[in-house]
Amino acid sequence: MKRAKTSIIGTGNVGATTAHWCAAAELGDIVLLDIPETGTMPQGKSLDLAEASPIMMYDATITGTTNYDDTADSDVVVITAGVPRKPGMSRDDLLSINTKIVTAVSEQIKRTSPNAVVIVVCNPLDAMAQRTMQVTGFPRERVIGQAGVLDTARFRTFLAMELGVSVEDTNAMLLGGHGDTMVPLLSCASAGGIPVTKLIGKERLMELVARTREGGGEIVKLLKTGSAYYAPAAAAAQMVEAIVRDKRRLIPCAVFCDKEYNVGGYFIGVPVILGHGGVQKIIEMDLNSEERDAFEKSVNAVKELVQMMEKIV
Repeated sequence: MKRAKTSIIGTGNVGATTAHWCAAAELGDIVLLDIPETGTMPQGKSLDLAEASPIMMYDATITGTTNYDDTADSDVVVITAGVPRKPGMSRDDLLSINTKIVTAVSEQIKRTSPNAVVIVVCNPLDAMAQRTMQVTGFPRERVIGQAGVLDTARFRTFLAMELGVSVEDTNAMLLGGHGDTMVPLLSCASAGGIPVTKLIGKERLMELVARTREGGGEIVKLLKTGSAYYAPAAAAAQMVEAIVRDKRRLIPCAVFCDKEYNVGGYFIGVPVILGHGGVQKIIEMDLNSEERDAFEKSVNAVKELVQMMEKIV
């Protein structure tokens, strides 16, 4: 049986850690690619990961390269390439630089892996996913932004901390763009099956929501010289697993929505069923008036970002 092949574009902290999680979970063979200017760094990181396999007991062929031909016929491609956020920098500040990077990467993916499912991780996430689909011309089910998995993980973490319970017993759902306008649905948040609205006061819940929205920025401030990578990489690996193992996970992802939620042709975070071939179904939820207003605000923020991006290209 042919093993799945996942190529990770960009071997910085997020890319290398995504490779680590994927290898440890034995999700198939892995190619780590970076630009020629990085020299032999992709080869070094891939060899280091390979040498860890006899200790951690995972079986995968891990290849480092600067040549896109080595990524040919990938089942999944994860785009982590791009400039990370630095202190004082918003995701929007990254737009100009990362649009050019994602355009170049997408052209190569189209050439070498025309049947791949693409997971976009670089920021500003929703706009970069939109650009990836524009350049590759792939159907919408095969271009997916990694945002909701990370955002829900942050919210679940904060809920578990607040309640003093295991993160395994917390559940959450978030919609909208990846950033300050994301929409955590309190009606879907629970701990051990108990709605969090019955366990945590509204004022404190809103503080946890605000911390979730600012989760990436909080880590940027703490690190001072970089941005989050363990959790973003784990989120990307979970999406890779759902695809290559056809797990049909019901999770929030940034996907192209047209009539769904009346979005009108933009990438936005919504619940989807993720499995073989990418997005198998978009789940439309009935939102209350408060949730609907917040969601529309988030969609408008994404639209503005995409319009700015299209002026660049």
